[in-house]
Amino acid sequence: MDSVSVNRFRDKLKSYVEQAVNNHTPLKVTRRSGEAFVVMSADDWEREQETLYVLQNSSLMRQLAESATTHIQGAGYIPKEEEINEITRL
Repeated sequence: MDSVSVNRFRDKLKSYVEQAVNNHTPLKVTRRSGEAFVVMSADDWEREQETLYVLQNSSLMRQLAESATTHIQGAGYIPKEEEINEITRL
């Protein structure tokens, strides 16, 4: 993750915000006192929160592990063509 001082961040606020939003790259902004904060797009923040939720939920993690096992074994659920069409229909 790139890092920048709070003074430089303030001077180039617009370009740093555009970079975080458009390139989906978080930016660490450090203060003189040593404290820091991170600037990231709202979409990236929401995605991170969803990932954390799944990782902290033992039931969901168990389902993912079971799904990976059946996929490797080729024994997982195979949807019908109608189901695939319904899922992929735009």
